Amino acid sequence: MWFLEFLKAFGEKFVEELKIGNIGEEINHGILQWKQYFMIGDFQAVITDAIIVSWIAITVMIVLMYLLTRGISKKPNTRQTAMWLLVDLVINVCISFGMNREQAEKVCPMIMSIGAVIAGCNVISAFKLSPPAKNIAFPVGMALFAMTYVIVMSIRFVGIKGFMKYMTSPMPAMIPFKILDFIIKPMSLSLRLFGNVFGAFVFMEFLYILVPCIVPGVFGLWFDILDGLIQAVVFSYLTMSYIGEIVETAHEPADPEKLKKKEAKKAKKAAKKNARTSESPVAAA
Repeated sequence: MWFLEFLKAFGEKFVEELKIGNIGEEINHGILQWKQYFMIGDFQAVITDAIIVSWIAITVMIVLMYLLTRGISKKPNTRQTAMWLLVDLVINVCISFGMNREQAEKVCPMIMSIGAVIAGCNVISAFKLSPPAKNIAFPVGMALFAMTYVIVMSIRFVGIKGFMKYMTSPMPAMIPFKILDFIIKPMSLSLRLFGNVFGAFVFMEFLYILVPCIVPGVFGLWFDILDGLIQAVVFSYLTMSYIGEIVETAHEPADPEKLKKKEAKKAKKAAKKNARTSESPVAAA
């Protein structure tokens, strides 16, 4: 009898899940983030689902990275070989952007950390947890951090003089446009990540409402997993390219024509200086 009661309850619940209610209201409920306010002394703080889920994802990625990298030996196993290949891939991509081997090895850990955080926070939506990137604050925060890292590491690699060479290349009049570029780049990074994750989240919520069985699982392989991993790769790839762009420009040899003009100006100034010295009363005496 208990089995018949179970089947009856299961059937009723199943039919209830198949019923389509107010689609707009249900999607809106899925989009809105959870908030909780609490007091720290006289300061009112807020915690959202994006903060909680991001820390869950980061914790999971830390544990996963530890499991993948522990027990390193001279005779690598499959797990260790896969990690070495991934690290080598990132280093080679950095080198292809204009960095040398030493520079590529310095930025590799942070680039992979950024990619791992974004990948974990995106893929976690496969477990019906709200991805942090659907909250615009997360993509903006990641983009600002990435651009700050780009500027700091670029100055560390090429110095202030090399960075200013990039800002004034190919002519000093480009400085306002280069400054604008540093404003547009984080906007592009954040909006790309937010748009893709938010769109995929809304689409999957729509599928769960209309066709709650089988179909969401199939589409989730792309929108929850593969698309989330692709966005992490794109974000990391662009961060590497921004550093490489500055380093490569700073190391470019000077234009021969510009050098000739510069030398000519120096020679002209030296000639004028010598002429003034020879014409002075002290020199004549």
